[in-house]
Amino acid sequence: MPPMQQADILFTNALVLTMDDAFRQHFPGALAVQGDRIVAVGPESEVRSKWQGHETIDCQGKILMPGLINAHTHVPMTLMRGLADDLRLDVWLMGYMMPVEREFVSPEFVKLGTQLACAEMIRGGTTCFADMFYYEEAVAEGAAEAGLRAICGSSVLKFPTPDAKFYEEALAYTRAFIQKWKGHPLITPSVAPHAPYTTTPEILKACMEMAVEFDVPLQIHLAETAQEVEAVRAETGMPVIPYMKKHHLFNAKVIAAHCVHIDEGEMRALHNVGAGVAHNPSSNLKLASGAAPIKRMNDLHVKVGIGTDGPASNNDLDMFEEMRLASFLAKLQSGDPTAVPARTAVYMATRGSAAACHLEEQTGSLVVGKRADLILVDVSPTHNMPYFLRDKNAPYARLVYATKASDVTDTMVNGKWLMRDRKVLTLDEKALINRAMEYARRIDTFLTHREKSVLSKLVAIGGAMEEESFEIQMKVRIADPAPVVAALARPEIAIEYMKHYRQFDTYFLFAGSSQGRLRYREDELLNDKDEIVGARARLTLIGQDPLYPTQEQALLSRSRYLAPATNSLRFYREYFKPSSEVEIQKDRRRYLVRFRETDFYVNIDQVTKPELGHFLEVKSRTWSKADAEQKSKLVYELLKFLGGAEGDIVTKDYLEIVLGL
Repeated sequence: MPPMQQADILFTNALVLTMDDAFRQHFPGALAVQGDRIVAVGPESEVRSKWQGHETIDCQGKILMPGLINAHTHVPMTLMRGLADDLRLDVWLMGYMMPVEREFVSPEFVKLGTQLACAEMIRGGTTCFADMFYYEEAVAEGAAEAGLRAICGSSVLKFPTPDAKFYEEALAYTRAFIQKWKGHPLITPSVAPHAPYTTTPEILKACMEMAVEFDVPLQIHLAETAQEVEAVRAETGMPVIPYMKKHHLFNAKVIAAHCVHIDEGEMRALHNVGAGVAHNPSSNLKLASGAAPIKRMNDLHVKVGIGTDGPASNNDLDMFEEMRLASFLAKLQSGDPTAVPARTAVYMATRGSAAACHLEEQTGSLVVGKRADLILVDVSPTHNMPYFLRDKNAPYARLVYATKASDVTDTMVNGKWLMRDRKVLTLDEKALINRAMEYARRIDTFLTHREKSVLSKLVAIGGAMEEESFEIQMKVRIADPAPVVAALARPEIAIEYMKHYRQFDTYFLFAGSSQGRLRYREDELLNDKDEIVGARARLTLIGQDPLYPTQEQALLSRSRYLAPATNSLRFYREYFKPSSEVEIQKDRRRYLVRFRETDFYVNIDQVTKPELGHFLEVKSRTWSKADAEQKSKLVYELLKFLGGAEGDIVTKDYLEIVLGL
């Protein structure tokens, strides 16, 4: 007889659900752990004939299974759990989440929120999670200290975030983050361009190239809402997934969150490129985003995992609840009670999530050579009794339809205990809760003082669009517009179109600098006979952040959100209750021109209220600090080309001129 092999830990007398390719079960089963890996798994008699453990654990008939893998979440948002519920997605996100993030998110905030989330996940049997947020290094630190496995995605957006004023800063942060953490035994760093509507083609390309360069996953929200899909189609003429393919996003190992509104062709495309999909049933239901076609994705062999989304939109990190809802939602959606059966739901939350997160070689099933990421689940409580043995699928049904997250008794990651007999070993839960409550009191005070922000009111009236962008602008006073019009006709400039209109602006000003300025704008479009041929009205919330200076004295103004103005000026005055108002009226000829292979808007303005005279203004939109610097040089060059004199440059916008700022 060969000598017995020595393992660190030997689990015996368990119902072992391996979640391997054949969905093997062993009862009574056993599993041996040596270091950070599984070295044996099978029937108890077979394993015990070859292995003995320094520690032998009698599992007393509990289910021994792979730890659950949360394929998409934003764990620091535990500190915003319950902050604002039962709202539309845009009101919830823009009216509450983003203002609180701007005010409070810091490395300290992020790490505390992460550790609070880790305690919850350890208790609920989650051993790995995929996260995307800000200050992602603090997420990595918190997860590693708690002992959890994590794919940590550093977010990149086209507008300012808590950890980056410009997207180049976010990319630089992400590069340094990946370089520091790649190769860590628990943490897989990744890059996370937030979504198509919050990025640009340049950002998507840069993120894809970084993910490919370092061979790390790329996390992104795709096709979460019908509004997002319609907007992408209107702007690009194609659905979301083909638009992403056009920009070569799937050259990277993509983890696509949501994918609620995709068709069969897009599903096949996701399968063909090997992308993972993170299904988030609770969040999609709570925010009324829709139901992802998970049954059809599974039929087409798309790599689908399950996520909770952030705990501010769920509001928990309970993967047992997500398994149950994933099954129920698919049945309701398809009208087929056999859709996403219990075994499939457990697969999606374990090996399916591992595949979707591109970690299947490491975790997701109890197979020799994989990391020892496992949990013990007590299925003896009253709510799970009695049980039947004739059906091999019964253990999966018990897990999905009757088991609670609180039934998890023990959690192990990488061969190390994180929870024994329901006692979390790596975190001080009481201290975390006390610190979290301190933040809750501060956030309550902030929101109480703010009451309802101008932004949340703007969003609440409907139709607000996120347009948080920067606009380079430079203007000069001119005595006569005629020379400028003549210069525009020169061959160095290509005019794409010209519009003539009268613009009536009413600025609402609010006490304190944090609210920004709300502009109610009415335009009367004129023909070549100065007859009114059209009109429109809209609202723009303009950021009050410090302007970014350039060497050429260009202004970098910030436009945050737009909304159609479908009510009267009187309505908005009563609705927003500004502390003061300023009216500015102008006659504007607006040209879209191409100069030095770059698009610019050239405005020839006559400010009539108050009477400020004529101005020549050149503008160009930008998302990037480097791009802003380059365009400011071109703006200055174009301004001089059109006859603007260097000494006449005005370094204020019209409102600041009127206010005497």
